[in-house]
Amino acid sequence: MKSRIMYIESKAGGLTGPARIGRVKFSKTGATLYYGDKAFQSLKGDGFKSNYFDVETGEHYWISGPRKDGRDALYATHTRPVVDEDVQDEYFLKIRGVAVPGRKDPEPNQTA
Repeated sequence: MKSRIMYIESKAGGLTGPARIGRVKFSKTGATLYYGDKAFQSLKGDGFKSNYFDVETGEHYWISGPRKDGRDALYATHTRPVVDEDVQDEYFLKIRGVAVPGRKDPEPNQTA
């Protein structure tokens, strides 16, 4: 299965909701996305401020590729997404181009 780091925001409670950055897997056809124990299918343009739904619960979600500037939410919000531990390095270093928050960079080798 192909996978990619994605932004996943619940729209069950309204325009903004709890969000995560995590690794999403795609079905062979790409019609279904998987994150953790959830499966999502496209609303094919029929969603109100959402683009996917949870197959089991029917709850709506906004799922998209993360942006370099970190403004991943569909609507501006002060709530920051939780970044899954297993994707932190790749997300912050490769996608955002910034240091991983809270992590000290190793001291550079000093040779005289």
